Amino acid sequence: MTTLLETARGLLHQRSGPLTRDLLLEPADFGLGQVPAKARPEATTDMVCGYCSTGCGLRIHLRDGEAANLTPVTDYPVNLGMACPKGWEALTVLDSPERATTPLLRNESGRLTPVGWDVAMRTFVDRFKTIQSQHGADSVAFLSTGQMPTEEMAFLGALAKFGMGVLHGDGNTRQCMATSVVAYKQAFGFDAPPYTYADFEESDVIVLVGSNLCIAHPIMWERVMRNPHAPEIIVVDPRMTETAMNATQHLPLNPKADQSLFYGVARILIENDWIDRPFIDASTSGFEEFAEFVSGFSDERVTADTGLTAEQVHRFAQSIHEGERVSFWWTMGVNQSHQGVRTAQAIINLALMTGNIGRPGTGANSITGQCNAMGSRLFSNTTNLLGGHDFTNEQHRQKIAGVLNIDPNVIPNENSLPYHKIIDGILRGNIKGLWVICTNPAHSWINQNQCRDILDRLDFLVVQDMYHTTETAQMADLVLPAAGWGEKEGTFINSERRIGVIKKVRKAPGSALSDFNIFKLVAHYWGCEEMFRRWESPAAVFEILKQCSIGQPCDITGIEDYRAIDSSGGIQWPCPDGGRATESERRLFEDGRFYHEDGRAKFLFETPKAIPEAANEKFPFTLLTGRGTASQWHTQTRTRQSPVLKKLYPEKAFVEINPRDAAELGVGPDQMVIVESQRSRIRARAFLTYAVQQGHVFLPMHYESVNRLTYSAFDPYSHQPAYKACAVRVSRADQ
Repeated sequence: MTTLLETARGLLHQRSGPLTRDLLLEPADFGLGQVPAKARPEATTDMVCGYCSTGCGLRIHLRDGEAANLTPVTDYPVNLGMACPKGWEALTVLDSPERATTPLLRNESGRLTPVGWDVAMRTFVDRFKTIQSQHGADSVAFLSTGQMPTEEMAFLGALAKFGMGVLHGDGNTRQCMATSVVAYKQAFGFDAPPYTYADFEESDVIVLVGSNLCIAHPIMWERVMRNPHAPEIIVVDPRMTETAMNATQHLPLNPKADQSLFYGVARILIENDWIDRPFIDASTSGFEEFAEFVSGFSDERVTADTGLTAEQVHRFAQSIHEGERVSFWWTMGVNQSHQGVRTAQAIINLALMTGNIGRPGTGANSITGQCNAMGSRLFSNTTNLLGGHDFTNEQHRQKIAGVLNIDPNVIPNENSLPYHKIIDGILRGNIKGLWVICTNPAHSWINQNQCRDILDRLDFLVVQDMYHTTETAQMADLVLPAAGWGEKEGTFINSERRIGVIKKVRKAPGSALSDFNIFKLVAHYWGCEEMFRRWESPAAVFEILKQCSIGQPCDITGIEDYRAIDSSGGIQWPCPDGGRATESERRLFEDGRFYHEDGRAKFLFETPKAIPEAANEKFPFTLLTGRGTASQWHTQTRTRQSPVLKKLYPEKAFVEINPRDAAELGVGPDQMVIVESQRSRIRARAFLTYAVQQGHVFLPMHYESVNRLTYSAFDPYSHQPAYKACAVRVSRADQ
């Protein structure tokens, strides 16, 4: 019998066009094969990768104490000896000539010129304090990241909010994970992805919603391929992705019609009594109201909303019923939506009503995007008070003040503005100064042209980054050079809640400093360093965060130190004092109890809303966006620094278009076209493929130009941008 792996490789080899060998590379492709005998490194150390949320273990080969090479760790419980192209090239991107090596300050003629750290810090403090004195403390804000170690995130959030008096600060995890955070909080009572990666191998039905796992998280897809149960793989996605090619069922529904589909499936399950009534009665609330609500989602309504046939919908429902261990997985296709929270909860409802949670091979499972998005969600001090606490809860503020030995009155008693309202605050003139750390909003934020115009209105923009060439750094008044992965220490928390260690295996170039040491400098020059006297190192901050987590669902007080994490192959939270620190794989809710006061999970639902910007006569196509390759990452800030990774992907933007649509437009393969929305127009090369339905086009998100087109719509609960669908037109370009 042909294995899933063999099928995937065959399909990828057969596919023509831009996406070909991403997942099929060997070490030799990266110059990392056999190390010559005379040059073999003298020692090794292990750490987790710094790209995506998978959190793979990499073995760093050292020579004279510095990283010279790397290989995947064969016994790390995440990747089991595998690595994607980005992981193989993780060291290469540190050597880029585009690295920021010294502070840069914009002079009177408008040029960024090198300065020393003393000048940089004095300018930083003088400009921000002047803005605050003239316009109020809230006139300065920060935008952070899901790619720094947890300890650095916590230091930034505490420094800004407790030391500098900055109320408003958010992270770029708002762009990828905010929907799942809110969905879990509302349904379960805490932001708690319940799964472990072993569930990929233990399910007999795997449902993937808006997730091109094969490309976006290739190591997780490899875990699916290891599944010995010949699982039913059901992919819900408008596009025939690489993952959908390997599905036993592909449901190519209309964009953003998932909510109606899941409500219709729930109705079928209820009508056939294909539900777990004992679990519903013992562990959930709100089911009767939910059952009444979904009764209105008839076959006729669901097929009209989704474009699917009734047979497809019923087969989907029956597959869930027949599965003994059904796992539901989603990522950006759900999260980046105008109704993402309720869509995620529609998936959660299916898991709850069928009892597919808390057991091996089950779960309502959100796959995170960035390497430390989970750390950002719990410990960045942006949307949550440290340790998953609540800024608006007085007892929580008192607890954290006690742990940190600070005055409770310096802790804000209200939540920050979310990312898009910070941007809007700049537009309205309420926010005059902005500190951007390890993120690139001038590329990544929705409706990019407007975003750049807004950023240009700031009185003072500081960008702290590895590279001085990012789109946002080029707009900055002050650039602070930061160390990258492999040049500093700390911990990441991956999608399955596993805490892993990163280590300093190289020296940062020039006078670049770790973000942690930059924050220490800011505290010193700002005059609040006494508040952070105990924050002397990342390891010391980890001890502080352990104390912040006491009594929380994410309690990690049972983790002794970094060495314990390292020797255990990572440790999943929760791990309270006396907990199961050495157990490799753990899932949540095994006892059927959740984090609401009554111990029950909630059924939550809402009438679906129409797509905010539907295709029309003037703009007849729906633009879909997403990850286009396993070799590039987000805005390509790092991955474009690798010559190998650049060769694995077209340098210029391409657009996937159905051949029938292309024929009507008179567009041939590889011809240049104009893709235009109401906001902008871009050039791209046409890639003709039946992977996209008629009436749709697909642009990979990695290219700088793509977010000129996207429409500024946001989920009302998570405030996450709806990148995935807007109206465009396509025309032939002058060659």
